[in-house]
Amino acid sequence: MLAVLGTPNAFHAQIMEAAGCEAAFVGTGITGGNYTAFADTGLLSATECVQFGGYIARAVSFPVILDGDTGHGGPPAVRRLVHECIRAGLAGIRIDDQPIEGKRSTQSPGIEVVSRDAAVERYQAAVSARDELDPSFVIMAQCYARDAVNGGLGELLERLNLYLTRGCADWVQFESPHSVAEVQQARAAVSGTLSVMQGKLPKPLTLSEHFALGLRVAWYTFLPDQVLKATSWEFLREFKTRNIDAWIDFQAKHDGNPYLRTRPSSP
Repeated sequence: MLAVLGTPNAFHAQIMEAAGCEAAFVGTGITGGNYTAFADTGLLSATECVQFGGYIARAVSFPVILDGDTGHGGPPAVRRLVHECIRAGLAGIRIDDQPIEGKRSTQSPGIEVVSRDAAVERYQAAVSARDELDPSFVIMAQCYARDAVNGGLGELLERLNLYLTRGCADWVQFESPHSVAEVQQARAAVSGTLSVMQGKLPKPLTLSEHFALGLRVAWYTFLPDQVLKATSWEFLREFKTRNIDAWIDFQAKHDGNPYLRTRPSSP
């Protein structure tokens, strides 16, 4: 099993690497939101995303995948984006099938998907650009069709296969499963590399549950960011009420932790 974790920034990517992380995702919602506080609605430019994605990729040795959103434009823009990602040291890109002008955050109501032909054209452009510079660069296709107002489960299953066969993507992702049974349907329908987000599942699948379902990639991109924010919130609330004693107790609790130093190092 490969667990893909989301990296909030370059410093935390180094912490993740020291702890044994094998791959990471740089999302416009998580990472981009941490840098800018903007919502994940297509507000970040391709240049911004590649810049902070490159910082992270160059800070660690494990592969880093960038969230390419809708590709930030038509096929020429997708081609440029893929080239810039490769030059920045990134290992892959995930591109979704939402319309550029109507990009919405994951799990938002009212999501639409572009036509099948338009989506396939995006992935073909990305693959062609990849092959020009680095055939090992990974192209992921994220499908939002399950909850799209112009989609459904049947549309999702057909698109996942279409993105692999005609789009020539290396990896497809099911954005919003409603049940384990739907994950099973997707796994049975898709012969290539498949991953699933939590979507509307009541809880994230464990690593063993992924494996039992025939999935070899676990998409846990939300975990480090939520832990970081929750820990910061808890400490700052303690600091507000207990002053410097909160910090002294925190240091005592984590005595010997190398990440209280200026830069991370392997434990």
